[in-house]
Amino acid sequence: MAKYAGDYKMNCTSAFVYSEQFTNYRFHDEHPFNQKRVVLTYELLKESGALNNNQVLPPRLATDDEIKLVHDGAYIEAVKKAGEGKLSESKAAEYGLGTEDTPVFKNMHEASAWMVGGSLQAVDAVLEGKVQHALNLGGGLHHGFKRKASGFCIYNDGAIAIEYIRQKYGFRVLYVDTDAHHGDGVQWAFYDDPNVCTLSIHETGRYLFPGTGNVNERGQKEGYGYSFNIPIDAFTEDESFIEVYKTALTEVMEYFKPDVIVTQNGVDAHYFDPLTHLYGTMNLYECIPKLAHELAHTYCDGRWIALGGGGYDIWRVVPRAWSQLWKIMTTNTPFSGPLPERWLKKWKDEAPVPLPETWEDIEPLYKAIPRKMEITEKNKQNLDKAMQWIRNQKNTPYS
Repeated sequence: MAKYAGDYKMNCTSAFVYSEQFTNYRFHDEHPFNQKRVVLTYELLKESGALNNNQVLPPRLATDDEIKLVHDGAYIEAVKKAGEGKLSESKAAEYGLGTEDTPVFKNMHEASAWMVGGSLQAVDAVLEGKVQHALNLGGGLHHGFKRKASGFCIYNDGAIAIEYIRQKYGFRVLYVDTDAHHGDGVQWAFYDDPNVCTLSIHETGRYLFPGTGNVNERGQKEGYGYSFNIPIDAFTEDESFIEVYKTALTEVMEYFKPDVIVTQNGVDAHYFDPLTHLYGTMNLYECIPKLAHELAHTYCDGRWIALGGGGYDIWRVVPRAWSQLWKIMTTNTPFSGPLPERWLKKWKDEAPVPLPETWEDIEPLYKAIPRKMEITEKNKQNLDKAMQWIRNQKNTPYS
């Protein structure tokens, strides 16, 4: 049985990992991955009165040994050389560097190591009992592999953080990924590990990078039954996404009973996102953290580490969505009403699109989807297939 959470604190102790060092992780001016979004979120929270200096935790530079918890030493050296301009194009290509998605940039190792160190700071703050929750919006780079960069991700800070938890604290970890792109790098890093359970809800790989995350990816060897994927159809709207998310996370938490939850909070399922095909609204980004918060208290004594992730409309979506994550993490109550006038005034001339003036979206954002019922039913079928393993376990008699 789950531990009863009761009326857990409405004002939870939380750490917000932040430094302008995060903006050094920048490929080039036209690249869609732009860490200015973290600065925009930080300033929106400050102007909203929801973040004080005592809650801000600076990241640290992760050591090579820490990065080696997941990544091969030869790959780390290649990243260093690439960032110094000392790696040939052919050699870089072997490691997924110098591609359109992951171009080489100066000091890329150091910039990436700050991201990893931010996630490790978040882990230690929570698991040493300094705070109940911690948020590193600079992290969530879930596509990085042991020997290869992929999908804007050089070092996989989420996977490193999980392995760090396993080795230093010995806790069982549930990783929950609600980015529109499949959390492939984290999944494969722990595909045979029964002490790490991964749950990814993402747009189907038929239309979107990285093309993985099928329902039948369930783990292997001792890790079989600890990997869960629910691919959802293009044009999925809030109601269907939320149904899938609530059902899957509730059932997986009850099944796995983790000691700590790590969430990857990509916000690219929004209708405005330029790289995906989902039709979410800001309602999603109130629902997702609220359930994670509740279940972290119910099963994990509140131990919750949250990371950033995707999100490519950095003006209209990311600052609002990530601010809601922090607000719910700290008070369990979302923002509502108008955005701070000072924040709007500061950024409106720089923004290439009109900034929203309220926390909520002004609906309707889009015309009605004629295939809504069909999409909803298809998503439910994939949800049922993904949860079949858990439901079968419940119905299996034990001697």
